[in-house]
Amino acid sequence: MKQTKTPFAAVPTLAVALLALAGAAWAQPDGQHQDHDMPAEAKEQPQHGQMRMQGGDAPEDARDPHQYSQGFTLTEGPYALPGKVRPRLADEHLFWAVQGDRLEHDGEAGAFDWQLWYGSSYDKLLAKAEGELAAGRLQESQTELLWSHALDAYFDGQLGVRFDQADRGPKRQWLALGLQGLAPYWFEIDATAYLGEGGRTALAVEAEYELLLGQRLVLQPRAELTLYGKDDPAKGLGSGLSEAALGLRLRYEFSRQFAPYVGVEWTGRFGETADMARADGEPVRDTRLLAGLKFWF
Repeated sequence: MKQTKTPFAAVPTLAVALLALAGAAWAQPDGQHQDHDMPAEAKEQPQHGQMRMQGGDAPEDARDPHQYSQGFTLTEGPYALPGKVRPRLADEHLFWAVQGDRLEHDGEAGAFDWQLWYGSSYDKLLAKAEGELAAGRLQESQTELLWSHALDAYFDGQLGVRFDQADRGPKRQWLALGLQGLAPYWFEIDATAYLGEGGRTALAVEAEYELLLGQRLVLQPRAELTLYGKDDPAKGLGSGLSEAALGLRLRYEFSRQFAPYVGVEWTGRFGETADMARADGEPVRDTRLLAGLKFWF
């Protein structure tokens, strides 16, 4: 069948041709315009894909690195350090401290427990002392001289000797091997095993926890157990669990280094140690109210 041509048959073809010409005419002047507006320095810069690493000499107008030190450097001038220049880390310095955990009195008798150490973060010379006083006299005391070495970030291993002194019975000397540090859940642990003359053995374990009631008010539960491997009648001690102490102290920290406290402590003797105490007319259980001071410097 013969098709009949209308006046509008060539309109789509003509429109496409006009649009192609308009696009070419628009692109050409714009590219020429951008190229004309670029500064000469920018035209000389390498384009993407042609970038080069910086290097070479500093420009003549660059700032002198010693301009603000008046010419003094780490290797020349009055501030130069002798020998090999390097930073000195904190664990290379030696420090010391005195820490009084307990200095207390209950109206009739007093007690003390303190530590003194000197050394670095890894190795320290450590002295511990604790004892009881009554009527102005020292009733008994335990003094330890230890080498303390950091085993990890939380615990120190300790090795040394302990000297016991008491009004009753002979003096004793012990070899000491212990562990002191911060256990999981923030418990302060101090555990030491002892070996003495005649095959005597002993174990002392102490645990503390600090419950912060405020920024300065601290409640501190404390427990201590002492065990002996064999009887020591001259000292009034029997084998097994010998003594235990449970205390609760509330302190107010006027500063981190000075904190008075009040508290209550229960003490008990067990096993043959308790039997020896009863035979001597001494109490086996005791509860006392106390006041004291915790400090360090």
